[in-house]
Amino acid sequence: MSKKHLLGVDLGTSSTKSALYTIDGKLVAESTVEVPIYYPKPGVVEQENDDFYQTAAQTVRNCIQESGIDPREVTAIAFDSQMAGIGTVDEDFNPATRFDSWLDMRCQPYIEFLDVNYGDLVTRLTGCPPTCDHGPKILWWKEEQPEAYRRIAKFVTPAGYVSGKMVGLKGEEAYMDYTFLHFTGFSDAKNGTWSDELCETFGLDQTKLPRIVEPWHVVGEITERTAKEFGLAQGTVVAAGCGDTAASALGGGIVRPGMLFDVAGTASVLAGCTDTYVADVENRALLTMRSVIPGLWNPLAYIAGGGIALRWFRDQFYNTFRGETQELSTDLYPEMIARAADIKPGAEGLFFSPHLGGRICPATPEMRGAWTGFSWGHTQAHFNRAVLESVAYEYAYYLNILRQLIPDLVLLEARVIGGGARSQVWNQIKADVLGVPIQPLKGNEFGSWGSAMLAGKAAGIFDDLTSIATAYAIPDGEPLLPDESTHEIYKMLVAQHIHLQTTLRDAFVHLYKGRPD
Repeated sequence: MSKKHLLGVDLGTSSTKSALYTIDGKLVAESTVEVPIYYPKPGVVEQENDDFYQTAAQTVRNCIQESGIDPREVTAIAFDSQMAGIGTVDEDFNPATRFDSWLDMRCQPYIEFLDVNYGDLVTRLTGCPPTCDHGPKILWWKEEQPEAYRRIAKFVTPAGYVSGKMVGLKGEEAYMDYTFLHFTGFSDAKNGTWSDELCETFGLDQTKLPRIVEPWHVVGEITERTAKEFGLAQGTVVAAGCGDTAASALGGGIVRPGMLFDVAGTASVLAGCTDTYVADVENRALLTMRSVIPGLWNPLAYIAGGGIALRWFRDQFYNTFRGETQELSTDLYPEMIARAADIKPGAEGLFFSPHLGGRICPATPEMRGAWTGFSWGHTQAHFNRAVLESVAYEYAYYLNILRQLIPDLVLLEARVIGGGARSQVWNQIKADVLGVPIQPLKGNEFGSWGSAMLAGKAAGIFDDLTSIATAYAIPDGEPLLPDESTHEIYKMLVAQHIHLQTTLRDAFVHLYKGRPD
């Protein structure tokens, strides 16, 4: 039997998606299933580790059935998963607690404690400023739930849990691949190890942290029981996998220093690619993720609701008549953005702050959205353009910091994926603001293909991931080049935007502190 297929599975927050590929990158079948999210109390957001497992099994079965292939033709499987939340297992690799979602804010007091007292130390060692990730969550379990903490053998990611259960690992064998290290709060990310200094400082039992492996590390082979649940053949290779952002960057071919990666989705993410580890201690805006490719790093930052802000504008303003949102009979985005394209760069002095649910990078949860500078002459199209430009301005802020940290970094191009990548107008705005060519890519499933590549390397099908990732990330048309005269105009507007963000930050923090409890 000739085995010619690879499986990549994305374990997301709200859904699990599996995709079956031939070894030359052709998508054969895909399946998506929703994952439950539980809200037992205000501020508490949890998931079940076994929901990740069951939805993975269901979507993989669907792919095998849809494709009609013999399960023995699947050589290997790998998972990528959401990165900032953390799960747990006991000694027998059963869940010790529910999965603590990145949306869960019970750990907020510990974020503030780390930021005020140890912010520089945590940022310098992990590459990530204190935020809602593994570190504060682990401290919360340790201090607030000591009985549950004692039951925990290891802290694990969704990818680590599903893979480990598939091959029958014990708790002491749990692992985490190195692309998650920046979000752990206890790592020496540059050296790819756990930090004795951080663990000792916070009294963390380091034995509860999993072993650190490469993303293509062979975790094991599928057991007889798992083979039946997933519809696969016993003995199929299971690779360690990686974080979802890392998988998407690999799938998008972000494998050379100077490349940028723009994920224009629900969140707006801009990631760089460098061969130098940097820690943004001064601004605490950039998070430095270890790339799948050895020796490379992905400094990144994001707007939690960048894409949602445009949808919000559509629903609340553009598609509203006499206070009532109208039924969506067509895709209004092209029409909206075409009108915004008629407005001059800078929207004639109108600025938008896209942080409707708080600013993530740098962390300022008190911030909210704002329009500033509007007058009688501004139209709906001006407000729309200001929304589009605000994302590009935030990206420019991130790049300014990256250039300060690595002055000799030469930026080559920004590859863009996600729903926003379909808009040439938005892509051109970003090119003009950033002064960097914007290159859309063909296809949609970059994360699952990134995971499938890891499966292929684990199985010995692929040797050089850099060349494979480069070969299969196909440009969608010619890049959009920046207009130099427009870029010069935007340089001044970016500076104004950054100044306004500082002013708004101070105003919202003051307003928040003045509220009654």
